[in-house]
Amino acid sequence: MADWDFTAAEELIDPTAVGRAVVVGHIRPDADAIGSVCATVAMLRRRGIDATGVIGQQDPVAVNLRTIPGCGDIQLVDRLPDADLVVTVDCGDLGRTGSCAAGISGHDRVLVIDHHSSNTGFGTVDVIEPDAESTTAILYRWFTVAGHDIDRDMAHALYAGLVTDTGSFRWGGPGMHLMAARLMECGIDTRAIAVDLMDATTPDDLRIIGRVLTGVETHPDGPGMTVLTADHSTITETNPATIESLTDFVRATGQGIGVLLKENHPGIWSISLRSTNYNVAAVAGVLGGGGHLLAAGATVPGSRATVLNAVRRAVDEHAVAL
Repeated sequence: MADWDFTAAEELIDPTAVGRAVVVGHIRPDADAIGSVCATVAMLRRRGIDATGVIGQQDPVAVNLRTIPGCGDIQLVDRLPDADLVVTVDCGDLGRTGSCAAGISGHDRVLVIDHHSSNTGFGTVDVIEPDAESTTAILYRWFTVAGHDIDRDMAHALYAGLVTDTGSFRWGGPGMHLMAARLMECGIDTRAIAVDLMDATTPDDLRIIGRVLTGVETHPDGPGMTVLTADHSTITETNPATIESLTDFVRATGQGIGVLLKENHPGIWSISLRSTNYNVAAVAGVLGGGGHLLAAGATVPGSRATVLNAVRRAVDEHAVAL
C-alpha cells in the first residue's frame, strides 16, 4: 500500500487548537463524497472535536446514499458554517464545494483530502493522492497509520466510497482488495451495501434508462464519442442514482470516449466523461471541470447543441490516448 504522509494533516486537526470543524463534500455528491464526509466526521468526533458534515447545495442527497451511516446528519447549506477547521473531502477543486467556496477561500485552516488528478490544491494542507482508488481509500490509510479505530459504521462509509469508485473492483490496484478485506472484518454487509448503492431499482427507473438508451448517438470522428442525453424533464422523473448509472453504458462501447449529458437545471448541463484509453481529465479541464484520467466531468451552460459542440471540440483538440 502507498506510503502517504499524513503528518501535516494530523498536526492541523490537533484538538488543542480545534474546537469545531466542518467537513465539506462536493456538490451533487456520490458515495465516495458522502462516505468520506461521514467517516471523517466520525473520526474528528472521536478526537473530541465538534464536527459537522455539510454539502454546499440545497438539492437533496440521492436516496440510495442515505443508507450510508451518518448521511442523515449531513446538512445542506447555503454558506460555510463557522468553524476553526475546514476539511474538504473528494472535492477536485474549490468550485466543487458549491456555496461553501467563498468561506473556504478566506479560511486560514483548511485540510484538503482528495484523489482527483486535476486537483492542484487549495488548502492550508493538501493531501492529494491521484493513485488512490477513492478518497475513502486515502482516509482508510490515514486512520490506519494514525491509529484511529474504525468501527462498523465507519467501515461501511469507507467501503461505500471504495466499491463505487472502483466500479465494484473492476479497476484499481491490489491495495483496494486488502482494504476491502479489512473493512469486512469490521462486520459490514457488503452484499447489502452493493444492493443499496448500485443495484436497487424500480420498473419505472428501467423504463427511463431504456428511453435514454434509445437516444444514443455516435460520433466516429477523431477519438470517437458515444453520447447519451438526460434532459431536465427526464431528470425530474427519477432519482440522481438512476441518472448516474447511465455512465456505465458509455464507458466501454468501442468508441474512444463516452459522454453523458445531464441537464440538472434548465440550460445548465453536467457532463460526465468516461474512457478506457483516453485522458478525459484534460478534456474536462478545457470545459472548466476536472477529475481522473479515465473519469472526469464539467458543468457547461447553454443549449444541448451548443454544449455538445463544445464537448466535441474539446475532445478533438485535447483527448490524448494513454
